[in-house]
Amino acid sequence: MKVLLIGANGKVGRQVAGMLQGHERHTVRAMVRKPEQWEALRNKGIEAVLADLEGTVDEIAEAARGCDAIVFSAGSGGHTGPDKTLLVDLDGAVKAMEAAEKIGIKRFVIVSTFQAHNRENWPEDLKPYYVAKHYADRMLMNSGLNYTIIRPGYLRDETGTGLVTAAENLKGGSIPREDVARTIVQTLDEPNTYRKAFDLMAGDTPIAEALKSLR
Repeated sequence: MKVLLIGANGKVGRQVAGMLQGHERHTVRAMVRKPEQWEALRNKGIEAVLADLEGTVDEIAEAARGCDAIVFSAGSGGHTGPDKTLLVDLDGAVKAMEAAEKIGIKRFVIVSTFQAHNRENWPEDLKPYYVAKHYADRMLMNSGLNYTIIRPGYLRDETGTGLVTAAENLKGGSIPREDVARTIVQTLDEPNTYRKAFDLMAGDTPIAEALKSLR
């Protein structure tokens, strides 16, 4: 499976790109918006393409042409305001979905955020971000795409363990970014994750087993 990775320059995205680069079943095309990011990826031997989530659906579709799946791991970042959150995390995600549908890509994996589906659990200081993720997820669920929505908890920059907890509703916690990346890659061809959404935290179950146990 050839995967268009949107958000390949992010902390999770960079790890996904590295994992897919040497994967036995999948290959990766990394989508970034800056020439210096494109060059850095190419220097690592990773196929890369320039496109901007604030551009057109056609631009994203062209970047994805020839791919079998899209992984959306992009975000506007904590240093931007609600305007960029709407343009990237919501509208950018929806444009990517529209691009997938336009060129016949069916598989779509998106990285959301913990409890994005439950308004009563949204932190007050992050509401614009949660609103964007919530409605992007809803658009994906209402699309014809074969989706997986991953809602990780607080992201930690440390070595992953390969052990997680995955379920429709979890009470909270954190997870290493490396384990989120591993989960993304594992979901690509795990049938039990098709058309499902789940919270994801550090836990004590191997990733493959956790995904096969989803209900």
